[in-house]
Amino acid sequence: MKKYHLFINGEWTEAKQYIPLFSPYSREKIAEIPSATVEEVNSAIESAYKARTIMSEMPSHQRSAILENLAGLFEANFDQAAEILSLEAAKPLNTAKGEVARTIQTYKFAAEEAKRISGETIPLDAAPGGEGRLAYTVKEPLGVIGAITPFNFPMNLVAHKVGPAIAAGNTVVLKPAGQTPISAYFLAELMQKAGLPPGAFNVVTGSGAVIGEKLISDERVKKITFTGSPEVGIGIRNKAGLKHVTLELGSNAALIVDNNVDIDKIIKRCVEGAFSYQGQVCISLQRIYVHKDSYTNFVEKFVKATQQLKAGDPLNPDTDVSALINPKEVERTLEWISEAKQNGAIVAAGGASEGNILLPTVLLGVDPASKVSCQEVFAPIVLINKVNSIEEAIDFVNDSRYGLQAGIYTDNIHTALQASKRMHVGGVLINDIPTFRVDHMPYGGVKESGIGREGIKYAIQEMTELKLVIFNNND
Repeated sequence: MKKYHLFINGEWTEAKQYIPLFSPYSREKIAEIPSATVEEVNSAIESAYKARTIMSEMPSHQRSAILENLAGLFEANFDQAAEILSLEAAKPLNTAKGEVARTIQTYKFAAEEAKRISGETIPLDAAPGGEGRLAYTVKEPLGVIGAITPFNFPMNLVAHKVGPAIAAGNTVVLKPAGQTPISAYFLAELMQKAGLPPGAFNVVTGSGAVIGEKLISDERVKKITFTGSPEVGIGIRNKAGLKHVTLELGSNAALIVDNNVDIDKIIKRCVEGAFSYQGQVCISLQRIYVHKDSYTNFVEKFVKATQQLKAGDPLNPDTDVSALINPKEVERTLEWISEAKQNGAIVAAGGASEGNILLPTVLLGVDPASKVSCQEVFAPIVLINKVNSIEEAIDFVNDSRYGLQAGIYTDNIHTALQASKRMHVGGVLINDIPTFRVDHMPYGGVKESGIGREGIKYAIQEMTELKLVIFNNND
């Protein structure tokens, strides 16, 4: 069992306090993790603040090379990275390997985008009085970025904050999720080897209240980028004042299935969207609305495919579904299933737990007011409801406090266009599940799903400030 230390100013620093870390699957103690004090967080911020000039003046090709080195180190340590994810997050090994592969891609995209940060020339003579002047814009790094990340993608979602921050010439203080700190310290080890200057990347673990409050309130931190719950995200925005903020928050992602769709072709994809990593994905498929003419066929095949999934040890390559992140989540989700049943829902599959594993659960005829429908379930639970028309389905999709991504399967181009216009979400997927994401696309939501966009190019835009320069060439 390893005892980890804080990573501050390029050095491993023993903390004043430590807390145990337990496996979500076995509940065995797997590590001792630092619990940073305010003074230790302040040291991390100070080191990032001092390093900001070095990073802002570093040539873009050098920042790009560091990120390329980092991607190469992840490739060289691929299996170790995947095992860390399985151990600390109970992510099934094959799913963990998929995350590591995406993490490599994200840092490669960041390396490429580091070379593409540019401004534009402004034709001032388009306005009377602008004659004889040359104007252009440049993008400058903000400085210190405070990154607060969740447990569900502890390598790739960290990469979506750290990658663009470094590419743009910023420095970072990272506060990873309490359950998944090992992957953050692993990243720090690779950062050292990749050639990042001391202080440009710092990792502090422990209390979200202690670390988060300090990052939000400290004037040296110029931006908070956060992925997590709407409640915490809204609190951050309320406290941040004029500080730059990007928030990636909750979702109860929905899918519409039209009556002209070949059901056999989409079942596997839909099951993956609902149950990949135990449904602990921001855009996990949670609500499915199926046209009445296809409903019975869809449900029958979806339930059959669900019952073939294998639950068990995340380190077993054959495992499809493993433990939820902690026992309290198992209790909560069983309560939510019970509430749905009391409101008239039918459990077509699952609905029970085995140890810390919630079995993949399919609910039919769910009341829209039930928590499994109107809140973010973040578990292997999906509802399938019958609708009489696509218009009715779109109304159900929009009847949500969230709006991250939504999908529709249809062979009718007019229906697809109608849905793309009417669904009030950050991303609409035509003939695919809302769980689709590649790492260079703009990603973010509306309503309580957050503000701002990730995806390396778009994150860089939000981690830089636009400066206008004007030369007066008139005598």
